[in-house]
Amino acid sequence: MDTKLPLLFLFSFMIFTNVSAQYTEMINTNHPGGSQGAFSVGTNVLQVEAGFSYGKEKHNLLLTETDGMSIDYMIRYGFWKERLEFSFMGEFQSDQVTDNRSTTAREYSVSNFKSNTLGVKYLVYDPYRKRDLQGPNLYSWKANNKTQWADLIPAISLYVGANFDYIDDTKINPFVPKSESIVSPKFVLSTQNNFIGGWVFVTNIIVDRVTSDFPTYGYIITLTHATNRWFSLFAENQGFMSDFYADQLLRGGAATLINKDFQVDLSLTYSLKDTPSKFYGRVGVAYRLDMHKKDEFLEDKAIKEDKKKEKDAEKEKDKKQERQDGLNLDEDGE
Repeated sequence: MDTKLPLLFLFSFMIFTNVSAQYTEMINTNHPGGSQGAFSVGTNVLQVEAGFSYGKEKHNLLLTETDGMSIDYMIRYGFWKERLEFSFMGEFQSDQVTDNRSTTAREYSVSNFKSNTLGVKYLVYDPYRKRDLQGPNLYSWKANNKTQWADLIPAISLYVGANFDYIDDTKINPFVPKSESIVSPKFVLSTQNNFIGGWVFVTNIIVDRVTSDFPTYGYIITLTHATNRWFSLFAENQGFMSDFYADQLLRGGAATLINKDFQVDLSLTYSLKDTPSKFYGRVGVAYRLDMHKKDEFLEDKAIKEDKKKEKDAEKEKDKKQERQDGLNLDEDGE
């Protein structure tokens, strides 16, 4: 199946507020979608996200039917710089498979880790901080409450991680490609647009396991709408291509905040192919330990330079005033 076509889908990541900084008063999660937003959780914030999924798969060529269960988990921590986030994420899958290729159906079970990845994410560019520091347009309410050309410029972050695959010579892991090395790199380029009206659009470009015999290239695109401070809806499209496995997935769901640090979410995932077809439901939770003490302003160099110019201009003005005062004293003969 051609996985390039789904790039036309416009769906992306879940978030509750128009985020213009790393730290937010409300919890900021990567779920129930599968994409990563451009922003981190904020310095000294420890956040745990987990979910349980159950669904069915049917392979039309292999004539197999599968009842699948999985547990996904993610630990995120913001440290050192407001732009920087450390994370550990993974998923464990357990399948009960029915093989119908013979007159008597054969049943067997398989279970193993699909992924365990350790990595860091860094915010390369944040257009929203500069706008916040410049302040609103004091002469036009309309200008401050409509989508502008500048809103099309996204925040950009880069994620670099390492996959740690479980390899056992006596037991094949059917969920990961066979490799001589248990470690392989993962790279994700994330962009995020925060639009007026509670709309958030995020894209991920993913390059995974490039040092293995089965590199994977993919994307995730998600659109989220916060209907109010406590509830949001999302839709997402994911595609990935590899000689080991390729698929195209559609997701949709909702999330609600129990309080500012605790989120519950529900989502559905559907596969557009039939080798195998997939339909999964997921329930997830996210909780953060908020130890954030103060906001770190993410000023661009241009803003710092502007402030320096203003200070230099004030100093020059003071010097001119001092010279002028000196001339006036000389003219008066004092």
